[in-house]
Amino acid sequence: MAKTNWVLDPTHSSVDFSVKHMMFATVKGGFEAFNATIVADPQDLTTATIEFTVELNSVNTRNDDRDNHLRSADFFDVENHPTMTFKATNIEKTDDNEYDVTGDLTIRGVTKSETLLVTFEGSGIDPWGNEKAGFAVEGKIKRSDYGLTWNAALETGGILVGDQIKVSLQIQAAKEA
Repeated sequence: MAKTNWVLDPTHSSVDFSVKHMMFATVKGGFEAFNATIVADPQDLTTATIEFTVELNSVNTRNDDRDNHLRSADFFDVENHPTMTFKATNIEKTDDNEYDVTGDLTIRGVTKSETLLVTFEGSGIDPWGNEKAGFAVEGKIKRSDYGLTWNAALETGGILVGDQIKVSLQIQAAKEA
């Protein structure tokens, strides 16, 4: 298959994260608004161009107080840094349909190189004749690397919010006509 443009299908895609709370529980959340520019042969991502943008104001952890705190200067500071971006810089095939996608991740004006595991889940034609492709993305980042250092000490020892963030994306894209 030739390298072509793919359009993100937001109704069949998700951007989710999880983090340890009080060192023993896990809190999950996601983002409602995101977009991607993908130019690729989905069966061989090694030559792909991938750029991803997340609107940080769209954070949703199913708790309004927590979401508002995440939007504040203690965390994302959406007033000054409304988006998080990822731009692929290197893609290596590691197994059948699996790739290490390394790129520049920017949060709060800080850019670091991160590597995510991307799995090509397959492709097909939907009932309306559109070619679709699916991808699963997994990774881990340290929030402190991006200036997200707010925390609170616990009386029993330890901290309220973990530093490691697990990210998980489910992406469906449509081949541009």
